[in-house]
Amino acid sequence: MYESIRIANRGTPSVLVVGQHKGKGLDKQTAKLDSEGWIASAAKRPESTGEVGSIAEVNEVEGYDRVIVLGLGDGDAMSATDLRKAAGVLLGRLDAIKAESVGLALAGALGGSVTDEAVAGSAIGEGLGLASWTCETFRGSASSSKAGLKLSLHCDTKRFRAGLERGLGLAESSNITRTLSQTPPNVATPSWMAAEARKMARKTGLKCTVISGKQLETEKLMGLHTVGQASENAPCLIRIEYTPTNARKTAKPVVLLGKTITYDSGGLSIKVGGSMRGMKRDKDGGCAVLGAMHAIATVIKPRVPVVGLLVAAENSISDEAYRPDDVITFRNGVSVEVTNTDAEGRLVLADGLCWACDKENPAAIIDMATLTGGVVVALGSTYAGMWCDDDQLRTKIDAASCASGELVWRLPHHDDYREMMKSPVADIVNSAPVREAHPIQGAAFLSYFVDKKIPWAHIDIAGTHATGSAKPPIGVGPTGFGARLLAEFFDRY
Repeated sequence: MYESIRIANRGTPSVLVVGQHKGKGLDKQTAKLDSEGWIASAAKRPESTGEVGSIAEVNEVEGYDRVIVLGLGDGDAMSATDLRKAAGVLLGRLDAIKAESVGLALAGALGGSVTDEAVAGSAIGEGLGLASWTCETFRGSASSSKAGLKLSLHCDTKRFRAGLERGLGLAESSNITRTLSQTPPNVATPSWMAAEARKMARKTGLKCTVISGKQLETEKLMGLHTVGQASENAPCLIRIEYTPTNARKTAKPVVLLGKTITYDSGGLSIKVGGSMRGMKRDKDGGCAVLGAMHAIATVIKPRVPVVGLLVAAENSISDEAYRPDDVITFRNGVSVEVTNTDAEGRLVLADGLCWACDKENPAAIIDMATLTGGVVVALGSTYAGMWCDDDQLRTKIDAASCASGELVWRLPHHDDYREMMKSPVADIVNSAPVREAHPIQGAAFLSYFVDKKIPWAHIDIAGTHATGSAKPPIGVGPTGFGARLLAEFFDRY
């Protein structure tokens, strides 16, 4: 796979890519590139259907070693999602033929519903960049190493080029999220996540601070302290800050909060069977926030301040582990009876929500977490669950979801669900004794730690953060879900 993808400023491509719509031949602008008719002939072959991602090729024509006719789908209903998928399929073919210099002559074919060349270029850049992701860091001497090629892209218009550059940047941020997710728990400890945040902050001009050790108790961050106390890898709160150069002094930040459980054994309520495998990805909410902060600093550069909070801990087992029946009192005074130590994510998120409300004076809070198996039962792997009662915030997240292709579906809040969480011993329990409304229980619990006057959205990505089947442009493994969604949110904020 490609080591890097960049936009070329000079030189001549050896491979040309043109577009074709479903059931149609070449558009007039593309046809002008085909003086000998060979490309039009390739577009009429049985394999050249114009379906999203269909490919037909012709060799050594019009001054190119190869011309690829790429299917873009229905010209009247073409979407950014279609373009991402088509670009993902294209990258696989370019990798197979070892192409290193490619011209994208797609402007003539982009006349459907995606009429803005910059928007289309961004979608194609995202598709190419997302499809190029690999994580070879942990391969050893028993694996054959492949020297990565470098891909140079040539564009036919300035607007398409600007969009392509934006899309490649968003894909890079999403791929950071995926690499963090893929990193195993013996490496990706809370302190390692903090070090990666600091490293990224230095490179992008962000500010990063870490609260750990006795400071957690001083700040009454008892969820982090309690969940992480069984592990030799100490918990921490990681804070990353973006401040625009032209920010008003009175501007309130939007806070992004990510659950960052670097490994979840379930604690004393231990996960059984094979359900512990893959729990290195219980940090993917925090990984998404870190990727989003990268995109905010390097691509989006919004005019509002943004604070990213990662609540990082390892839920382990030892004689120091917290127990079912323990009672924890949080920073805002709410007491929680622990009924299940495998419902630990909401305990650390409660700390993050309290901190955001008390310390950040936020304009809004968006938290992202692999919180419940119930949301997977409810929505599968297509949509993440979203709980948000603020109309303006929800509308902006919905718009960002449509733009990014990272889909969210609203689920309800109601006082009846909050009542489900009441405890006979403390204020609330961390896991209700019934399975009904399981994903909503998590949101109901978290609502006890948010100031009602602050717009808040909770997004449960348990079904969308990883996949076991390749769907271009995303292959098997972590999807990076959330990084592009949050980036697009700030592009519209």
